[in-house]
Amino acid sequence: MSSEVPKLPGMMVHRFCVGKAKRKDKSNGKEMETLKDEGLQGNETIEEAILGLQKEPTPELLAHVLTVIRRRMKEGGQAILSVEPPSGDDQIRIGTVKSADGKVWWAAFTSFDEELKGAGSVKSTFLVSLEQLIHMASETKEISGVIFNPWNRTIMLDHTLLSIIIGEENAGH
Repeated sequence: MSSEVPKLPGMMVHRFCVGKAKRKDKSNGKEMETLKDEGLQGNETIEEAILGLQKEPTPELLAHVLTVIRRRMKEGGQAILSVEPPSGDDQIRIGTVKSADGKVWWAAFTSFDEELKGAGSVKSTFLVSLEQLIHMASETKEISGVIFNPWNRTIMLDHTLLSIIIGEENAGH
């Protein structure tokens, strides 16, 4: 299942990276160079906040995650958005995942590492600003929201949580 991609200025097909970062390989402890796009630098704070919420799911830690996402959004941070290739109608569609309750969510990632944990289930991606993604998802009623990192450091942002991130007065519509 998928949704058509609305026209977004600044959205680009993304299969390359700019810049390098060093990280330790957990299996052997050696430093490895990994490619990292500049717009994704800083998203580790989102992943760390989500991990904290997963360990201890409290309203306070949920509020912290939303604050971290809002901060990254205001800093001009970006996310990786899953897309599906055109199928007959030449329309690119945003990749979706279906939750156990049957709800449909857009799939987005905070890093290439998170995207790769899907074991090849994501074929194509766009790099998009967090602000565009969050606003676009909050206005798209055909979906339940956005799932960041569906395979690991996961958070499901429904329309209420998206509205809170945006800072709308009457969150939840």
